[in-house]
Amino acid sequence: MSSAIVLSAQGLVKKFGGIVATQNVDLQLTAGARHALIGPNGAGKTTLINLLTGVLPPTAGRIALEGQDISHLSPHERVRRGLVRTFQINQLFDSMTPLETLALVVSQHRGQGGRWWSRLGQDTQVNQRAEDLLTQFHLEDVMHQTTREMPYGKRRLLEIAIALACEPRVLLLDEPVAGVPAGEREELLATVAALPSDVSVLLIEHDMDLVFSFAQRMTVLVNGAVLTEGTPEQIANDPRVRDVYLGHAESQAVSHG
Repeated sequence: MSSAIVLSAQGLVKKFGGIVATQNVDLQLTAGARHALIGPNGAGKTTLINLLTGVLPPTAGRIALEGQDISHLSPHERVRRGLVRTFQINQLFDSMTPLETLALVVSQHRGQGGRWWSRLGQDTQVNQRAEDLLTQFHLEDVMHQTTREMPYGKRRLLEIAIALACEPRVLLLDEPVAGVPAGEREELLATVAALPSDVSVLLIEHDMDLVFSFAQRMTVLVNGAVLTEGTPEQIANDPRVRDVYLGHAESQAVSHG
């Protein structure tokens, strides 16, 4: 795996009035990374992701994607450059099928805009890409169902498929298994594990089983600041992490499992 840095944050600060939500956060993602961002509730994970994706402007600091400063680009411009966050399914997609949704996203990403509806079934490249994504994310069995009718686990799979349709260089997976019933989790976890190796992934997740099975490197955020960073083994055996987040017994289980 290349050690080239594809996404970096330097000295990121975000203040809301007198509240400092992120404090001089540094983060580096290498090419092909499987990197997890963890921390207790209120640690500042969501704020950091919103800074990286352009939802929030930083109070101070710099964000670079493949060496280019993107600190002040809009979320849409960051997506176009290859920084993509898993989409939350909104009302726009609720009445659409996965096939229609993915055809729309692929068409828009290729600059065809709103013409997708007249091309559905006609543009073989768009169709092929949409069908490949349906297969990759195990959505063939629900491809003609409206999103609102689909099981929740399938909806989460569709979110990741939408993100992959944007051909990301960096993919931010925002709690992909949150709220997914136990019976639907295995398929989703396997799909996350099988994401393309050329896509660098930053995973934000509370599920420690997923974090430790997926991540090759981990950053721990506490009170808006980076507490430590390291391999899963280093994190599991760090007494500071054990104290603030993992719990002594769970850390020992991970380090010996």
